[in-house]
Amino acid sequence: MDTRLQSLTRWLRQLDGFGEAEPQPVSGDASFRRYFRVWRQQPGQPRQPYIVMDAPPEHEDCRPFVAIARHWHAAGIAVPAIEAEDLNQGFLLLEDFGDRLMLAELTDANADRLYTEALTELVAIQRLAPPAGYPLPPYDAALLDREMALFPDWLLSRHLGLSLGNAERCLLDTTFAFLRESALAQPEVTVHRDYHSRNLLVRPGTGRPGVIDFQDAVTGPVTYDAVSLLKDCYIQWPETRLCQWLEQYRQASRDAGLHRADPDTFRQWFELMGMQRHLKAAGIFARLAIRDGKAGYLNDVPRTVGYLVRASARQPALRHFHDWLVNEIMPRIEAVIGPAPEVPAP
Repeated sequence: MDTRLQSLTRWLRQLDGFGEAEPQPVSGDASFRRYFRVWRQQPGQPRQPYIVMDAPPEHEDCRPFVAIARHWHAAGIAVPAIEAEDLNQGFLLLEDFGDRLMLAELTDANADRLYTEALTELVAIQRLAPPAGYPLPPYDAALLDREMALFPDWLLSRHLGLSLGNAERCLLDTTFAFLRESALAQPEVTVHRDYHSRNLLVRPGTGRPGVIDFQDAVTGPVTYDAVSLLKDCYIQWPETRLCQWLEQYRQASRDAGLHRADPDTFRQWFELMGMQRHLKAAGIFARLAIRDGKAGYLNDVPRTVGYLVRASARQPALRHFHDWLVNEIMPRIEAVIGPAPEVPAP
């Protein structure tokens, strides 16, 4: 028996226009949150769809979501408006942006437009100050290190069954330090932290994407969200297009006063930030499979580690890490999970 769904339904039916609400599952995500679609029915008016979030308080704290959502919405960012809330139970009633995820909408023909719109919205987010009364956590050394440690702990050791020796641990420590120092040297902005094609929605009648899953926002490196979007763990684009979009974003973010980096410096920041994120993401995908029973995320591991292989190949300081990935880690991933997808042709 789904007691939380029963409690959520009772709560909804106390709200105006939801007296006969029957929540319909929309999706879950990589956390304990679940989402349902409900309809408001008021006399003489058409039914209006809404999204209701179920976030169990013992696992999820809704307060960051509420603080950020209200602040960003007031600043004009396209995040869902909050219609009703019960933070004690972990229930939120939200504006419905529909189901047209950017990932499913992307084609060769519309990619330039959709990425331009997403990057424009990103710059608007990055310029925002933290919400009043809710200072965003810093993307500090401790957080960067905890995230990178997910790679050896969950993917290599627990999922792939590798036993890392002292030399390999030392290699990882040296690589992590190099990536951490680069991240901390970047100018700081507001970071969504999961700004990619599964968290952006195409909305009819506007060129501004709907932005969701922002509750983990922090203050951190200027290139982090651009990496999430352009080196997306769920879709990969030819290098020529990626470079074009990155330079477009570099200029827009520079013009917004977020940094003063030249193209080479910005690309180096981007590459090293991408390695940090992909170490984290690959570890999270393994953790989702092992701890949470969400095995489907394993399908994205080969692509994610493939990004690491190509980025490390461009870093002379990480030559030994690159060789280890190529000779030891990727063959094991391909044997246990599957091959990495081919890099799209230019």
